[in-house]
Amino acid sequence: MGHMQWKNQTSITKFILLGFRNLNEVQILLFVLFLVIYIVTLAGNLLMVMLVVADQQLHTPMYFFLGNLSFLDTCYTSVIAPRLLSGFLAEDRTMSFGDCITQLFFFSALACIECFLLAVMAYDRYLAICNPLSYNVIMNLRFCLQLVSASWITGFSVSALAVGMVPQLSFCGPNEINNFFCDMEKLLKLSCKKSPLAEMIILVSCSLVSLVPFLFIVMSYILILSATLQIASSAGRQKAFSTCASHLLVVSLYYGTIVIMYVSPSAEKSPAFHKALSIMYTVVTPMFNPIIYSLRNKEVKGAFRKVMLQNLGMI
Repeated sequence: MGHMQWKNQTSITKFILLGFRNLNEVQILLFVLFLVIYIVTLAGNLLMVMLVVADQQLHTPMYFFLGNLSFLDTCYTSVIAPRLLSGFLAEDRTMSFGDCITQLFFFSALACIECFLLAVMAYDRYLAICNPLSYNVIMNLRFCLQLVSASWITGFSVSALAVGMVPQLSFCGPNEINNFFCDMEKLLKLSCKKSPLAEMIILVSCSLVSLVPFLFIVMSYILILSATLQIASSAGRQKAFSTCASHLLVVSLYYGTIVIMYVSPSAEKSPAFHKALSIMYTVVTPMFNPIIYSLRNKEVKGAFRKVMLQNLGMI
């Protein structure tokens, strides 16, 4: 029924995703490159989830949240990558209005959840460093589950609200989206009958979802920094900093590209630059997250070694 409503409200029933059509001579090369990135992303994130589940030493709040982040990144990149890959091989790059809305809904929801999860992980580090004595009491399994559930429910709710506004807009042409996925910013530009209310709801919900967790993360790290600087021993300070370094790097990668993408003046951004940034936060960042956490982390490396040895029958 919903699909019929969408069709009635729009004279356009399909969009054409231009993707990287202008790079004709390197289509196969790009296909192979992004296929490798997608496989590495899936392998890295699913391995991280498996390690967190399998290894008793990783049954702590920090790794519980990290396992959730890895599972989220697997879903997040899978909403985008298959369509991106097929765009390099297929002549037909059309996407129905319903498919476009569906992709936009899941992509927006998972992006929102990532913002909330990164904030939850910052709160976890804040409690561990600034309130170590009450950490285990506060961060019990029930509270961890509540934080993660709240992140997922809020992410899907906000996405439903924002993406639910898109069918209120009218699309009568042109129908070309100069990107490799259904992008909210591009859709708003394509609409020929504007709806100020719909656009305001989309803008406010997207801004709040990215800005509030970001400010929370910044506040958490200001408090963490001041607490760390009060630690007497340099070894203690170093340990406190090292537990936060991976998370800070992941946050910087994720939010850095979002800030450049949506906060910098759009007039200065060429379509190629826009696409390059989109690739960064939809495809590349989810690949780096497990690498960043495993490279800097003795416990993850230890768990990986143990699992490998068990599989080889050496334990």
